[in-house]
Amino acid sequence: MNRIPRSALVDLGVLSALSLLAIAGYETSFGGLDFLAAALAGIVVGTLAAVLGTLLRLNVLVTVLLGIVLYFLVGTPFVMPGEAFLVVLPTLTSLAGLAVGAVYGWADILTIAAPVEAPDYVAAVPYAAAAVVSLVGGLLVLRWLPGRRTPLRAAVVVVGPVLLFLSGILLGTDQAFLAAARGVAFAAIALTWIAWRRGASVEAGGDGAARLRRRKVTGSAIVVAGAVTVGAVAGLAVAPVAPDRFVLRDQVVPPFDPLEFPSPLAGYREYTKDLAESPVFLVAGLEPGDTLRLAAMDSYSGRLWNVAGPEDAAADGGYSIVGSTLPAPELADLGGSRSIEVEVGAYSDVWLPTVGYGSELDLLDRGSVERAGDLRYNPAAGTAVLTSGAAEGTRYRLEARVQVQPEDSELLEVPVARLELPVVENLPDVVAAKAEEYAGEAASPIEQLRAVERALKTNGFLSHGLASDAVASRAGHGADRLIELFTRSRMVGDEEQYAAAMALMARHLGYPSRVVMGYAPEVAEGAGTVEVLGEDVTAWVEVPFEGVGWIAFQPTPDNVDVPQEQTPKPKSEPQPQVRQPPRAEQAEDELLTTTEIDDTDDEDRDRPFQLPTWAWVVIASIGIPAVLLLLPMLVVAIAKRRRRAIRRRRGTGDRRAAGAWEELVDRYAELGFEPPERASRLQTARALERQLDEQGLGDVRVAGRAPLSMLAATVDRDVFGGDEVGSASVERRWTEADAAAAAVAAAAGRVRRLVARYRLRRRR
Repeated sequence: MNRIPRSALVDLGVLSALSLLAIAGYETSFGGLDFLAAALAGIVVGTLAAVLGTLLRLNVLVTVLLGIVLYFLVGTPFVMPGEAFLVVLPTLTSLAGLAVGAVYGWADILTIAAPVEAPDYVAAVPYAAAAVVSLVGGLLVLRWLPGRRTPLRAAVVVVGPVLLFLSGILLGTDQAFLAAARGVAFAAIALTWIAWRRGASVEAGGDGAARLRRRKVTGSAIVVAGAVTVGAVAGLAVAPVAPDRFVLRDQVVPPFDPLEFPSPLAGYREYTKDLAESPVFLVAGLEPGDTLRLAAMDSYSGRLWNVAGPEDAAADGGYSIVGSTLPAPELADLGGSRSIEVEVGAYSDVWLPTVGYGSELDLLDRGSVERAGDLRYNPAAGTAVLTSGAAEGTRYRLEARVQVQPEDSELLEVPVARLELPVVENLPDVVAAKAEEYAGEAASPIEQLRAVERALKTNGFLSHGLASDAVASRAGHGADRLIELFTRSRMVGDEEQYAAAMALMARHLGYPSRVVMGYAPEVAEGAGTVEVLGEDVTAWVEVPFEGVGWIAFQPTPDNVDVPQEQTPKPKSEPQPQVRQPPRAEQAEDELLTTTEIDDTDDEDRDRPFQLPTWAWVVIASIGIPAVLLLLPMLVVAIAKRRRRAIRRRRGTGDRRAAGAWEELVDRYAELGFEPPERASRLQTARALERQLDEQGLGDVRVAGRAPLSMLAATVDRDVFGGDEVGSASVERRWTEADAAAAAVAAAAGRVRRLVARYRLRRRR
């Protein structure tokens, strides 16, 4: 067994101290120093493996394998203590977490909003980093450095802790943790150690050894003093301020893309019609007047309001992975606190209802706890998402504070906050005109917005399009529906239309705005658990004010008594009285006169109607080609109508949703596109999109229409999701498919549309 010299033990101590200083930079990501337990365990594991390998004379490969074994044996109580058996023993779950954390934790930590608390294996990142640096550095100190103690070799040993220091910066946030103190201490220890080891191999005795020690001490002191001075001056002069610090998390786009999911506002009528009397949530802890936030939508495509995608989320930062602690919003004036507990009922989607702006969110049911890594949160919007979906039985607890809603008089001199929200597309002209009309002569932003809100509430009428409503109200909030809202004799709609319209009006007036969908249940004072029904769904508009936060506007009218349009009956006009002629006294025979009747045309009247020859020639020359052209078209049209009816009306909900996709692909094929055979929906969608681009029809995929790949993913989720697909969802899929087919038909040209009328394709 080899013996380790005392100088090597000192070197290992210096290496451990440098690694500990370096890894302390992870504090900004973890929001505390709890991770240091895992980091210290990693330093011990790496150093112990290097020492044992040296003592037992193991080669490098076997020593590395020993380090891996120690990594898995020791790591459980420090990284995943909740999964340990008898406090310290590893389990299959903890071993898998240690492996996954070492490989994927680096990517997770960049997308998790600080402080990092989930997934539970994320502490494996500092543990693995410290273990690797300590193992490699320990092997160099024990096996390579003693061969020749030069400053260059000592500097090579310091490379590992330096890289660890840089990783703490790159994986951290724009707020540094004791940057100056840690940097100076790191440099002082490293430079002192390198200088002290310089010439350590020179043999000297007596006075020579004493002089050598004095020179080394003096030189080390000069180097350290110079390093501290230069570091302090340079730090004050060139250290970047927080917003200018380069950290990787600012360069990484969060993986969650809201555009992969249907717009929550698109399914508004499903709540008012199919789920009106169904408890969608059970919520405890609400106070009177509280509203639940489901989703905040700040992107309008001309067809619907939706949550902005990752590329357009610059204003609010988008959705990032979070643990139980939620990041605070940058623009908000928060008031009273709330502590609510939510249990999901007749609801199935990815959005989690919240109240106000959350500070802590804990998943409670076992199924959700196992999927804690799927939780995302947007602090600017105050909304949360469980990407794997929430369904009946999902439970969670939320600690939050609500936005203060000041009086309008307090906002008269407050400007609207300038935020870069996604550009509104296809704003109807009538909406812009009504915005200017309703704003009128109001001067301040709050006065203009309240004027628009007041005009919509007083001039409009509320109707959800139910059979019990006085007037029909079509669902949707696309440009066509909003044009109809303002061009009919009466404004009729519900929260979906009025909130969508006011948000667009605010955008036209130059104010950033968003549509928030949620629930407004009736909550009594001191109420315990409240049933939130589908009919409690609502939508409102929010506009940000500088230094205050997002102020809510409720433009939906309360009046449901829509006046009936009656057609007045024409008034009867009195006829003038006619004086009767005097009674005749002459004999009847004298009043009769002889009439001569001409019956020369009787023979012509007895003959049937006849067309001249030239008319028959014209009819034949036009009619025969028309029949040849129109008859096949009519036969194909009847077959297509029957095909469409079968797909849309027969089968279960998922089968009818899949039929919408099949109908869309068939219509593309009839227009001359070539969908691949035996391919998945997503593969087919991408192939068709590629053909659109190749044929110069790429613009069809914009202008307010969802990409085919998004529709394919939505249909896949309906078919393979395992949940029952409702009639409203089926109708929405058919509406989206028809819109996509109509768009490509309009762009393809008249000739291709005409040829398509003679084609009949049936996907197998």
